[in-house]
Amino acid sequence: MSLFEILSTLLIGPLKLIFEIITAFAYKLTGHVGLSVVVLSLVMNFLLLPLYRRTDLIQEEARDVEEKLREGVDHIKKSFSGDERMMILQTYYRQNNYKPTDALNGSVSLLLEVPFFMAAYQFLSNLQMLEGIPFGPIADLSAPDALFAIGGFTVNLLPVIMTVVNFISSALYLKGFPLKTKIQLYAMALFFLVFLYESPSGLVLYWTMNNLFSLGKTLFYKLKNPRAVAAAGICVAGIGLGYYAAFLYEGGSMKVRTLAIAMAAVMQLPLLGAVLARKLHWNMPRIEAKPNGKIFLLGTLFLTVLVGLLIPSTFIAASAQEFVDITCFHNPLWYCVASTCLAAGTFLVWMGVFYWLANDTGKAVFDKLVWILCGVMTVNYMFFGTDLGIISANLQYESGMIFSKMQMLVNLAVLLAVALCLLGIARKWSKAVTTVLLTAVIALGSMSGMNLLKIDASLENLEQLADVRNQSAPHFELSKTGKNVVVIMLDRAMGAYVPYLMEEKPQLQEQFDGFTYYSNTISFGGYTNFGTPALFGGYEYTPVEMNKRDKEPLVEKQNEALKVMPVIFSEEGYNVTVCDPTYANYQWISDLSIYRDYPGINTYITDGRFGDIQQKQVKIQNLHRNFFCFSIMKTMPLFAQPAIYNAGVYNQVDSLAKQVRFNTAMAKGLDAAFMDSFGVLQNLPELTRITDGEENTFLLMSNDTTHESMLLQAPDYLPAETVDNREYDAAHTDRFTVGGRTIRMEDGIQMSQYHLGMAAFIQLGNWFDYLKENGVYDNTRIILVSDHGRDLYQLEELVVTDDMGALRDVAHYFPLLMVKDFGSSGFTTSVEFMTNADVPVLAMDQLIRDPVNPFTGKPVTNEEKYAHEQIIIVSEDWNTQTNNGNTFLPAAWASVKENIWNKDNWSFHKEETVLTEHKLP
Repeated sequence: MSLFEILSTLLIGPLKLIFEIITAFAYKLTGHVGLSVVVLSLVMNFLLLPLYRRTDLIQEEARDVEEKLREGVDHIKKSFSGDERMMILQTYYRQNNYKPTDALNGSVSLLLEVPFFMAAYQFLSNLQMLEGIPFGPIADLSAPDALFAIGGFTVNLLPVIMTVVNFISSALYLKGFPLKTKIQLYAMALFFLVFLYESPSGLVLYWTMNNLFSLGKTLFYKLKNPRAVAAAGICVAGIGLGYYAAFLYEGGSMKVRTLAIAMAAVMQLPLLGAVLARKLHWNMPRIEAKPNGKIFLLGTLFLTVLVGLLIPSTFIAASAQEFVDITCFHNPLWYCVASTCLAAGTFLVWMGVFYWLANDTGKAVFDKLVWILCGVMTVNYMFFGTDLGIISANLQYESGMIFSKMQMLVNLAVLLAVALCLLGIARKWSKAVTTVLLTAVIALGSMSGMNLLKIDASLENLEQLADVRNQSAPHFELSKTGKNVVVIMLDRAMGAYVPYLMEEKPQLQEQFDGFTYYSNTISFGGYTNFGTPALFGGYEYTPVEMNKRDKEPLVEKQNEALKVMPVIFSEEGYNVTVCDPTYANYQWISDLSIYRDYPGINTYITDGRFGDIQQKQVKIQNLHRNFFCFSIMKTMPLFAQPAIYNAGVYNQVDSLAKQVRFNTAMAKGLDAAFMDSFGVLQNLPELTRITDGEENTFLLMSNDTTHESMLLQAPDYLPAETVDNREYDAAHTDRFTVGGRTIRMEDGIQMSQYHLGMAAFIQLGNWFDYLKENGVYDNTRIILVSDHGRDLYQLEELVVTDDMGALRDVAHYFPLLMVKDFGSSGFTTSVEFMTNADVPVLAMDQLIRDPVNPFTGKPVTNEEKYAHEQIIIVSEDWNTQTNNGNTFLPAAWASVKENIWNKDNWSFHKEETVLTEHKLP
């Protein structure tokens, strides 16, 4: 971020964010872009009405003071000159408690209008949702209106109407104002005409509505009883809103309908209050209070650090590399900078503007409000909404965001109690409040600083790695005459899906000719850090076996496992290539340096190689905005969090580098992480070099296509900006029942996981066709495997009741395992009991005699599979930044034997322990 971008984010960013959020909610309510612009204008004007009312009063006060001093100033200027005039004027101003800078008070309204205009201009000028949208006689809101034509020339009528309204409003407002002020406003009106004449009509419509509102406000203030008229107007508007929501709204969202009706009811309160006050002769007592600027300053500084710096830095520090794409390197520390600028602009700058314009009573209210916000937002962040499952680098929760009514009620009760306590403290011990806030700011700043240092340390050498990554083109070789062994690990590919994928796409069975599908397979954990070591290194690297070696760090054992097959094959003279080794050096972005001592092993990072750079840049810009929104969400009451979260979009109306699922069949947007991985599978032919030499080859590749949740466009299962599978799904309802077993497809998560499996298989099938065409398929052994499955509770046959009476979906431990051997044909299914730790044995079978682990000296066999029940770690501690000791953190365990489909073969044990024997408690 440049200095200009930082300043823009600080001053204009909060306003653009408010515009965007209002537009998003308005579009949900109205369903029309043009009406959303109208609603945006009205809402912004009503929100700013108290601010502009206060600036009007300040301008009137400034004008009265200038009028009072004018006679004396004119006399001094007429009677004196030079330094003597200046000295006497200064004395005169001082005697009347006037400073020359007070003259700026007369222009405060104009000064405030500039940043709001800049924010509106930046937001609406580039709003993609305006493109091609008509509104009344306007053909396209993203272009000038061209409503009137003279000969061969078109005239944009809307800017002219805007200017006429502006002139009328100014003429009414400026009665009694000095000529200087009149010239300023009329000149500004002409400036807007010239500047906005060729602008998108959506922007001009917004500003025209602003001018109409200003005209209405001017006429309103000239009424005898403006408050009564306002109350009546709000009441009528509320009735109209309620009627529209109850009888005319066609959006289909019950939440939006309910919210609109609730707003309509609230809009009846001003008129009701006015009537009751008149009937009961009830007047609100005036509250006299002294402001404490220190409380406000420290409070807003606290909120800036909490929301802008602490929450984002804490979240990023937990897995900093997850937020880095080395194909489009952007230091995630900049996300903290952007979020801090937005927070500072919101709390210090714009809340400070409201505070500065308020009277003493208003400032005292602000002081207490900011103090209460500090406590309430901190409590909400620390104690509520903390157990929502895994969240992606796009700030989207895998399982969405749902709170029960009881959770929301408890949350509100606690926050109300905290607010009352803080109010009492502010009233009784106001002096102590500044000390508490100062201490809290220092504490939060220190914690944030530690997070930033941790982030910086975890990114060491990544920028250099990005440079190397961009210089070397990844590829691997397959020989036409030698033996080729290929192991592809598809992260979180569901083994249970294979029959359904083949049923829906029969051509896959032809493309997967020679493959055996193992339908009775387990992994040793439900997450990558538990499931990959044994997959890559064999039975010496199951969780229990790794725990036995409790004097060695887990990261070293992970690195060993990743090197077992490549080193053995390399020592046997194979041409070895490794792509994207999972959790190498326990880094999110694979640390290829673990192979540095083996010059015969070629290593590459392919993930993101074929991604769209523009989409990556959009994702970066989105995160600059969304980290602040995420922080605000985490500090809000639970009932408000889903509305702010907004399915992970955070009420962003344009340029989504992520996907939003509406149901099982419809979605919008592209997930950048999915596109990075999917692009690799699409371009496998480009990565493949066919050679005529007799050299044997070995390829080990990891790919995340089956991990990144995304709905795709059927029947080809390709990514699309807008996905609509309603027609296809309705015509293929029977595809989820095979052999009497039906997989549930009740929500978007379940459906998207199926789509990922289908997309991966289609692209792999295309690659297999390429291998066949180039004569290297029959002499290639291919192993497709995953580290684990997913607990989506889709197959009743795999839902087991554990020893504590809870339901467990053992599909979480059912990985993909498919093997095609040399010269094999046909597509077969095997019910033999397998684990993904069988992969090294399967890869080296009959190729390497009596293989030995080069790091432990033990034979690489699968004898351990038959020696005892297989033991699985049942842990949610998937983060290698925290679960990185010498043994895995204490966890529950499960065991299974012979047949995973037999529920009686499963046992679960609640005891949390570090298991170091193949024997459960």
